[in-house]
Parts: sequence; structure tokens; C-alpha cells
Amino acid sequence: MKILVINPGSTSTKMAVVENGEPKLIKVIRHAAEELAPFAKITDQFDFRRKMILNELENAGIPVEFDAIVARGSLTKPLPGGVYAVDENMIQATYASEHQHACDLGCVIAREIAKGLNCPCYIADPVVTDELNDYARICGLSMFKRESIWHALNQRAIARRFAKENGKRYEDLNLIVAHLGGGISVAAHDHGRAVDVNNALDGEGPFSPERAGSLPAKELVNLCFSGQYTKDEILKMISGKGGVFSHLGTTDMIEAEKMMNNGDEKAKLVINAMIYHIAKAIAEKGAVLCGKIDAILITGGIAYWKYMVDELKKRVDWMAPVHVYPGEDEMSALAANAEAVLRGEIEVKKY
Repeated sequence: MKILVINPGSTSTKMAVVENGEPKLIKVIRHAAEELAPFAKITDQFDFRRKMILNELENAGIPVEFDAIVARGSLTKPLPGGVYAVDENMIQATYASEHQHACDLGCVIAREIAKGLNCPCYIADPVVTDELNDYARICGLSMFKRESIWHALNQRAIARRFAKENGKRYEDLNLIVAHLGGGISVAAHDHGRAVDVNNALDGEGPFSPERAGSLPAKELVNLCFSGQYTKDEILKMISGKGGVFSHLGTTDMIEAEKMMNNGDEKAKLVINAMIYHIAKAIAEKGAVLCGKIDAILITGGIAYWKYMVDELKKRVDWMAPVHVYPGEDEMSALAANAEAVLRGEIEVKKY
């Protein structure tokens, strides 16, 4: 089985070729800000990124012949977790989505490369995976419902990895998983379903390096009607220029750590406040699971930071054992999903 894996991010495109479970090519294509500047919308970057992927395949001497192509899912409609075939409905919904994120490019690029190859293309556990319980959807205004936008692919991959390492099934466990990256999502996994999770993109939960998280409602309404900012500017404050960036002027947590270690008291306060709010979000999910928690799993890029992990453990390890899986496992998770489909172990869902 030869599989092409595509995972577009804000400033990079990750790609891999996996053959019979073994990676033959792993590449992170970096995109400088000036390269992306000419594109008015993220979806306009489609052909630029597609050509770069094909160039990397050519440079590596890998023929464009695959049994399947699998990509990170886009921000379209809420979907139950699983593997979905990329079809025209999905492509149209991607272009029409009110959300704009680089992950939207995955299915579009995959389908274009798959044309003429007679190979299927899929997405797996997209960020809009929605398995919320009925209570989790309700909020304090009847015209609103809570949305599920989170790091579904990596969270589920890490949860399955933990279960396998401990000789158990993911579907038999109660887990709290916290993905700590540019955005932060904390989910309660109840026997294989993520029944409650914050909307990590649009302003809910703990603040992160670049996202504001939950905000005081009255102050936010006053800001919106102050006349000082456009709608787009305020949305950018919530996702992109919020969180640590709003306080310290950087989204780079290595730089923030240097500031703290050099005696910057404001940096120390902000970093510890972020840890405090992440811990609160983890404890909140403990209530969702009625205190019956097999483990707390911490993952994502920031999980490499020992200070962050140690301070989080101090606040939450009374709830359950804490296990740390730094980084993300999205590429291998995507490949594994495609392989399982080709082996007939997973049924492909229709978008």
C-alpha cells in the first residue's frame, strides 16, 4: 500500500509518502510570509501548494502513483469522527465555508492530485468532528449552540496510542486530552466519543499563544460597538492576535520563556495565567466525566516545554495519572486511517 499524506498548516505544508506502513518520504515545506502574502484568501493558495508537493515528489524520485491519498480535513459542517471520501460536495462546502484555515486546502489538493490516478482520496477526523453530548451544546442564549472545533485528529491518535500502550481499547476508557499548540483544545473522551470540547478556533476555553479563549462578554460587546475596530480586526484579535501575543507581542513560546527566565515579571504572570486556565479547563472536563478518569493526556508542541508540563501536573495530577506525548502525531494518524480503509477495517463515510 502506497499512500500520500497531505497536512497543510498556516505556515507550512507537511507531506509524507508511506508504503506498507513505512515512511519513504517525510517533508515539511515551509512557507515564508512574503510567499503567502499575494494570496487574498487561503483557498487561493491551492495551486501554489499543490505544485510544491509535486516538486518534492519529483525531487525524491517518487512516481505520482498511489493506492490512496489522505489529507487533513477542512472547516466545513460538523461531522461525526471517522474517515470520509472526498467528493464534490465536500469541495464546494470547503470553498463556501465561513471559516478560513490552511487545513481547508487538504481535501482540495488531494482530489486534484488523485484525478487520473484511479485512486481514492480521504479526510480523517477533521477539526469539525462533532460528538458533543446534548448538555454540551446548550449555552445561555437560546439562539446559540456551542460548536466543536478542535484538534480531533491528534487527540484521537494520542488517545488510541495510550490505550494500545496499556493493553486496552480507546473505546473502553475515560480520558481527558489537552492539545497545547497555537490553539488549545481540551476534550473529555467518554468511551471513544469526545462528548465535550472547547471551540479552540473561535474564542472559547483557555487562551493560547495566539487565541484569546473565553472573554468577558460585556467588555467584548462594548469593544465591538466602540467604532474603533472593524469586524475583521476584532475577529483577528480573537484568533491570531489574541492570547500571549496580545500581552507579550509574540506567539513564540520559546521567546516567551526566555523573557520569563530573564526576569520579565509580566511574561511570568501571563505564562502562569495560561497554565492556570488550561488546568481549569482540564478540571472542568473531569466534572463532565463525573470524576471517572483513567488518565489525563497532554500533547501538542508546547508539551515539549518542561516548565509548562510540570506546572500543569501540580494542578491536575490529583484527578488522574498524567501522561505526556509532546508534538503531534497527525501524519502517522492520517496514514493509519487510510491503511485501515484499504484493509477493509474501517468503513468510509459519505460527506
